[in-house]
Amino acid sequence: MSVTPRTPILPGATIGFLGGGQLGRMTALAARSMGYDIQVLDPEAACATGPVASRTITARFDDVHAAVELASQCDVVTLEIEQIHPDVLDAVAARTTLHPGRAPVYIIQDRIRQKQWLSAQGFPLGAFVAAQSAHDIAEAVRQHGACIAKSTHGGYDGRGQVRLSEPDQAADAWSALGERECLVEQRVQIAYEISVLVARSASGQTVVYPPSRNHHTSGILTWAVVPAVISDSMTQRAQTLARDIAERLGIVGLLAVECFVTRDDQLLVNELAPRPHNTYHHSERGLATSQFEQLVRAICDLPLGDPQVYAPSAIVNLLGDVWLQDTPPQIEHALDVEGVRLHLYGKAGARAGRKMGHLSAIGTDAQDALGRVLESYRRLSPGTTGSFDVHEPVLAHITS
Repeated sequence: MSVTPRTPILPGATIGFLGGGQLGRMTALAARSMGYDIQVLDPEAACATGPVASRTITARFDDVHAAVELASQCDVVTLEIEQIHPDVLDAVAARTTLHPGRAPVYIIQDRIRQKQWLSAQGFPLGAFVAAQSAHDIAEAVRQHGACIAKSTHGGYDGRGQVRLSEPDQAADAWSALGERECLVEQRVQIAYEISVLVARSASGQTVVYPPSRNHHTSGILTWAVVPAVISDSMTQRAQTLARDIAERLGIVGLLAVECFVTRDDQLLVNELAPRPHNTYHHSERGLATSQFEQLVRAICDLPLGDPQVYAPSAIVNLLGDVWLQDTPPQIEHALDVEGVRLHLYGKAGARAGRKMGHLSAIGTDAQDALGRVLESYRRLSPGTTGSFDVHEPVLAHITS
């Protein structure tokens, strides 16, 4: 794809964020270090990005008036959550530069719309059905076997999802998902999970990050590590797939492409995210350019940074469960593991399943980095090690 002349938005300008969660916070910190001012719109007055911003507008993501107020003060606006009302995106784009634009966000923010677009473009997917009723869910299970029914919007980190193995579970699934249209996906035989992050600037420059190897527990990311310890051929396939999707979408900013690799070596797209992604938090530690700095570069049309690995790195998520134990987190013990850092998001009100922070580590290789960060987690919160498998995985090289 051709690259057009740059029209950079230089340091000293103001970047606006639709969404003030931890992704906004970490991107805002990177932007601050580069000399940009920050404003944010979020429903929570005490959002995670607030302490980093010059101004926080407290409003819902469908509040057009508030979005216009944000846009009027910013040289460029981006998002850290895709569930922004289309009218808000239109209103912002009419007043200032918006990246990513309305079109890719509109495709991605509805799971059925996303799957149908990917299918129409010829990208590899598992079998799926757009269900309009409990009967449709039951028919999907009869046709495809074990399935997962998902809400069309939101539902991150395992929420808004129901696993089914028998058709007679369909009525309960339909009720649990609010008796609304839902996506039903066939459960595939997964060998391992990876993601690939693509950055694309307004002038068309594109860089593709090395794949991240990921592990989820109950739908929530447990750990991620890079290098992914997969074959060179799978790395190339995954990077080419992610680049093609990003360019076909015409996205400006970041696109995370979550993939399954099946036991028979198929590479299937799971989901897309038009923003920084939990599976690339290790990019702050071991990659030449973190995903957060890269987003700033992309939306401001600066030259994109080198995405390559210079040190193997890994992260493990810290959920609210860590703070709900009888014994408070043993931070001093966790940080006694060499190569480990603590990252907290400044969120109030810990609750089970809520992402409150993460631990990161670098090591001599992927296994070493992952082992260090999991050991740090064990020392931080011995009482929660049963909530997911923190036994050190063996990242044997996958040669297929």
